[in-house]
Amino acid sequence: MKILKSYPKVLTIAGSDSGGGAGIQADLKTISALGCYGTSAITAVTVQNTLGVSNIHPVPVDIVKEQIEAVLSDIGTDAVKIGMLHSVKIIEAVKNVLKEYKPAFIILDPVMVAASGDKLIEDDTIEVMIKELFPLATVITPNLDEAAIIAGMPVKTQEDMIRAAKKILSYGSRSVLVKGGHLPGNKLFDIFLTNKDSCPLIMENKKIQSHNIHGTGCTLSSAIASLLAKGESLEQAVKKGIVYVHTAIERGKNYKTGNGHGPVNHFFAPKKLK
Repeated sequence: MKILKSYPKVLTIAGSDSGGGAGIQADLKTISALGCYGTSAITAVTVQNTLGVSNIHPVPVDIVKEQIEAVLSDIGTDAVKIGMLHSVKIIEAVKNVLKEYKPAFIILDPVMVAASGDKLIEDDTIEVMIKELFPLATVITPNLDEAAIIAGMPVKTQEDMIRAAKKILSYGSRSVLVKGGHLPGNKLFDIFLTNKDSCPLIMENKKIQSHNIHGTGCTLSSAIASLLAKGESLEQAVKKGIVYVHTAIERGKNYKTGNGHGPVNHFFAPKKLK
């Protein structure tokens, strides 16, 4: 009897971006580009393009829950990426399903504000997200603004990022990656810290001048999920995920999509990430 092969599988639980640069659309592009099979549970439909978000339509909680159950009860998954969760009820529903099915890896991108500055989350959801989802997460991937909100402190320097990472880690996740893409200067610093290490891993990159940076956070969290699904260690998945996003920005900087912040180039054919 012939034994059939199986794709590494990644489930993304996130909002939909009609402009195609972020959210579910960016997640599925990333998952596919990195050689995994992507499934999805849409939490909200956003009305957006490269200029910003003009409206949000939340998906009913029971439909979000049933989407996740439909995927996990049949196809299963090797990793889960969580993005936009618009309300307390959706957070609680997602938590309950994940606790039931117990996926090996959960990558939580605590989406709160879009790159355009548009708010994407209700005020009362942040505390519930920290309490209910952080303890389930393999890695949490906040940007500087999100890290400041979660840690309750300004995050404007590399030293601030390290202090914020330690504070966020105290909420129960296995690790945290504080993304420094919005730091001033010509260099980027990303801070990665696990609950087993006292010293953070500091990753440095040269800043790429590009107008096409929409969806970088979604892309990075999905890349980490995909690499974990393929068997990479946590540290290597984070390192290679950053390389993937950095290269996608570099390969997409000379294209124009829309009149605002365009997407990165997800399909630059990443044959081997070092």
